[in-house]
Amino acid sequence: MTRTLLTAETGGAPASPASAGPPPVRTIALGTAGSLLMLAGSLGAAAVLVPDPVLGTGPLSWLRFGHGRMLAGLMVYAGFGLLLWAWVRLGRHVLAGRVGTRPVLAAAACWTAPLLVAPALFSRDVYSYLAQGAITLRGLDPYAVGPAVLDSPELVSGVHPFWMGTPAPYGPLFILLAKGVVWITGTNVLAGVILMRLVLTLGIVPLLWALPRLVRHLGGNLPVAAWLAIAGPVTVVHLIGGPHNDVLMIGLLAAGTALVLERRHLLGIALLTLAVAIKATAVVALPFLVWIWTGHLDATRWRGFARAAAGSLVTVGAVFAVVTVLARVDLGWISMLSASSRIVNWLSLSTAVGELLHALTAIVADVSRYDFVAVTRLLGMAALAAILVRQWWLARDGGPDAVRRAAIALLAVAVLSPSTLPWYLTWSLVLAAGLAWRRGHLAIMVAVAAFLVVPYSPDGETLLYVWPFMAVAIALSVLAGVSLVRPDPLGLGGRQRPVGPTTVPDSGASGTSGVSTSG
Repeated sequence: MTRTLLTAETGGAPASPASAGPPPVRTIALGTAGSLLMLAGSLGAAAVLVPDPVLGTGPLSWLRFGHGRMLAGLMVYAGFGLLLWAWVRLGRHVLAGRVGTRPVLAAAACWTAPLLVAPALFSRDVYSYLAQGAITLRGLDPYAVGPAVLDSPELVSGVHPFWMGTPAPYGPLFILLAKGVVWITGTNVLAGVILMRLVLTLGIVPLLWALPRLVRHLGGNLPVAAWLAIAGPVTVVHLIGGPHNDVLMIGLLAAGTALVLERRHLLGIALLTLAVAIKATAVVALPFLVWIWTGHLDATRWRGFARAAAGSLVTVGAVFAVVTVLARVDLGWISMLSASSRIVNWLSLSTAVGELLHALTAIVADVSRYDFVAVTRLLGMAALAAILVRQWWLARDGGPDAVRRAAIALLAVAVLSPSTLPWYLTWSLVLAAGLAWRRGHLAIMVAVAAFLVVPYSPDGETLLYVWPFMAVAIALSVLAGVSLVRPDPLGLGGRQRPVGPTTVPDSGASGTSGVSTSG
């Protein structure tokens, strides 16, 4: 797998010295220290088990309470700060052409390894996953009942109260995987969390396979793509440290897209269907892949479209039927797709507008926040529908442009849906990572990624309305973004020059050919 990535860096030629320089050991060590610090702090501050089989009532149990818990939380945030600092430093090395893909993957592996055995970080979703697997294993319908029906305190004590009565909103393949994890680990939730994380982390494998192919078709830079999609803090901390089933979905999404670009249409659509069977969001990419398939056919546009659409629908139906039968569930998950709309936070653009209008109105009148949010969410869904239709129509020529527009569509779904959670931005990032990027746009991505880790506390509670904390988080995130292209932006170490030119290096430095200056 690594050899495939390295070969793709130079268009199939052996990696040049510039693209395969020595690993930045100090930078990798810095991020690893941060990850280890997060692991240590997570033992007291993360979404730990109740009762706790690790600390329990032993000599370190003080980390779970009072000042000890505060110290553990500070350790988590300090560790994240070191990890973020290391990621920015690694990005500078990548943009300067000093390192290629292998050091990026080595860094990602070192930063991820400690979190594989950590308690659930910044989310309690994994406990819901295990409860949904247990529901299915006991012969109940996970799309009809929530974790509250289980009579096992071990399996439900970690589930967030918000989701105790909510049936599963995930596809049959994920339910099958969750069922398998619980079948192996039983009521040992500590083992269940670790095994579930390891299973979900397998989503990195198809992503590793797909990235060089996406880069080759989309004209991007492979080390940059790996730095963004694999070594980034949203992937390392949220998708794997969380963990979240999105990591499995995006890996299959990326691989399916790459296969369709390479004219292996049926297999590509089949993998995309498996992604949908994990989490339904991946279906947004399907109409765009149909256009790519259409462009590969020797027929008029609409005849080709009919053939590609028919082939796609048959493949989707067949794969989905097999997975559904194997999971022994029905299609009840479709009715639960709106379950996340119960979440109200301003990461969703439409929700944010509603809350802002309510705040302004509340100055002069006592009105319900939910009325404003309901209206702006409806308007947001209308805008989302218009964007999706427009992007799909503009993608009708197929090819790489259809992938770019699929990434735009997935981004629109993430930010305009009634509810948005930080890791939703990875849906579009796995496709967009293969595009050519300007340095300024990468700096914006760093700022966004830095901020997206901290809207929730280490134990999964929202901090989005703790305004002083949010102000500090936003300021530090902007500083991180600027630091990518301008080391020491505060001038603490004397006058500094910006890092390199305004564009990402071409294939002679560390990427593939065809790197654009327009991003």
